Amino acid sequence: MLLHLRRILAGLLALVAVGVAVLPDGSTVDVLVAARDLAPGVPLGADDVRVVAVPPSLSPAGAVASADASGRSLVSAARSGEPLTDARLSPVDPGVSSVAVHLADAGVVGLLRPGSRVDVVGAGSEVLAADASVVAVRDGEVVVISAERAAAHRLAAETLAGPVALILR
Repeated sequence: MLLHLRRILAGLLALVAVGVAVLPDGSTVDVLVAARDLAPGVPLGADDVRVVAVPPSLSPAGAVASADASGRSLVSAARSGEPLTDARLSPVDPGVSSVAVHLADAGVVGLLRPGSRVDVVGAGSEVLAADASVVAVRDGEVVVISAERAAAHRLAAETLAGPVALILR
């Protein structure tokens, strides 16, 4: 009888230990998440994001605080409820602008992803922007490029005259 009582007590203590190990400690951290499906390249506004309290173990590395996302844009699409991290947001740099360009070779689009680094070359073999970042890929032949402001102006002017080529880095 005493042996059965010890086994039952040991089983109960084991269940309590598992329960204590599994239950969260109640602490939370605020994580910024997409309030709806978001497209890349569009500056984030207050209606695009919301703050959610999650246990620290569920907070991804580089999770963004709400103040860090204002006016920034995503480098790739995000689904509703998806946590936003520093790696998903474009850099905050007032000297950088984004511009949509038409590509001379539509086949290159399949090789591009938001965040890809490229050199942009015009019709006269002139490098219009070096080490630019792809922000978004649209409709097969249009790519949104983020580059230093002067280079973005050159890209905009050149793409009015005709398509440009990209060199993948």
